[in-house]
Amino acid sequence: MIVQQILKSKADTGVLTLEPGAKVYEAVALLSQKRIGTIVVSKGGKSPDGILSERDIVRELGKRGAACLDEPISALMTANPICCGRNDSADKVLEMMTNGRFRHLPVVEDGAMIGLISIGDVVKARLSQLSMEKDALQGMIMGH
Repeated sequence: MIVQQILKSKADTGVLTLEPGAKVYEAVALLSQKRIGTIVVSKGGKSPDGILSERDIVRELGKRGAACLDEPISALMTANPICCGRNDSADKVLEMMTNGRFRHLPVVEDGAMIGLISIGDVVKARLSQLSMEKDALQGMIMGH
């Protein structure tokens, strides 16, 4: 299974982005409203300049308190996020996420962002693939 197949299985809602100068409280509102865990930070919405997760925000709230909510998201984001391509395998993506200890990965092609996948998307796709393989093997064993 490759990233392109995972992207096709997702609802096409696009990637939510915010400009680097947006305030953290704006990101918090968007994360809450959309019920998502990450926002891609992008000048112009085309390529990922950074990524801001719920964990990033909570970590700063714990360190510095509510004052960080008035800062630009560029102060809290992870700059130059690791990305993947549409032809990367699900196993490679899972390895990248596990080793990097993050849950979201922008998908980039020719410098432009074409999607965002989460560890949940990859696990769901992998479980679906395993279920189909199991059914095929059972069919073979039972002579169907």
